[in-house]
Amino acid sequence: MLTIIVVLAVFSVIILVHEAGHLVAAKKIGVDVEVFSLGFGKRLCGVKRGGTDYRISLLPFGGYVKMRGEDPADVEGRDDELASKPVGHRFWVMAAGSLTNYIFAFILFSVIFTIGVPMLSNEIGEVLKGYPAAKAGIKVGDEITSINHHEIKYWDDIVGAIKTESADSENTRLNITVVRGGKTLDIEVIPDISTVTNVFGQTISRPMIGVAPKDKILSIPHDPLSAIYLGGKRLLTLTGVTYKGIWLLITGGMPVKSSVSGPIGIARLMGQAAKLGIVPLMIITAHVNMALAIFNLLPFPVLDGGHIIFLGLEKARGKALSLKAQEIVTQAALILLIGFALFVSWQDIVKILPFGGK
Repeated sequence: MLTIIVVLAVFSVIILVHEAGHLVAAKKIGVDVEVFSLGFGKRLCGVKRGGTDYRISLLPFGGYVKMRGEDPADVEGRDDELASKPVGHRFWVMAAGSLTNYIFAFILFSVIFTIGVPMLSNEIGEVLKGYPAAKAGIKVGDEITSINHHEIKYWDDIVGAIKTESADSENTRLNITVVRGGKTLDIEVIPDISTVTNVFGQTISRPMIGVAPKDKILSIPHDPLSAIYLGGKRLLTLTGVTYKGIWLLITGGMPVKSSVSGPIGIARLMGQAAKLGIVPLMIITAHVNMALAIFNLLPFPVLDGGHIIFLGLEKARGKALSLKAQEIVTQAALILLIGFALFVSWQDIVKILPFGGK
């Protein structure tokens, strides 16, 4: 029950942030916002301020903002309607929700780095038999402090140094400094170039020495300025990875079944993160905010990005597409989106069920 409450609370915050972006942008350009709702369906409670009904509705999953003149069929020619505003103003209203989610993700990442990011230590927890590390004499419990004079503090540093120094070439010699029982040892290792599957489901070559980390998590806090820098860097890196993944999905370079998760899969991850503590939950929340921002701006009708495409066509043509054309395109896109959502949800369910991995 606690997991369900946490998941609903997190999704509510994410949606609240998104819709708040639309709300603020709309009010900024003088559009009358009639309803700001957390949830769908029957109004349960709320308060009216500045002509807007801020409400909580019956169905807690989701939310929306209702702006006057947002639906072309309801346009009356009033100055406070969305349709009466210039294309540029309407663009910012449509983009504001996703931009707010993206900014919120940046804030979360910055706070996470300030509190302390969970990092695996530099201590070896497993040495795989037959691999270069075992042959060279590296042992469980060794702490790697440098690789080819690159200082090592965390496991990510080890992975990065091996990749950088090996450069996917054979016969690269790594001078690995370890601390064992209080003594410092220098051990030379020649990595194997192994074939592995990356996060995109692609087969790649990667240098490996055959070691795995100890299950020892360190929490590393940073000063506010460093946290802001690192938070922004992490967000930009994840953004690049996300767009690369989208491109591979579109071009067939990455399997859809095993690579995409919907609300069910995300809710499951949130529930697992909540059990680990506030920081893991914040990390998942930041990732979802970033993903929602990117997904919503995709140039697909029904999404905010689709509305932006319609605005771009209106700007180029000097007039909006006909209501009939917009309805046909939107309805077709909605059917595709619902189908995709059902497909992804089923894949999430299959992964959860006992036979999912078989």
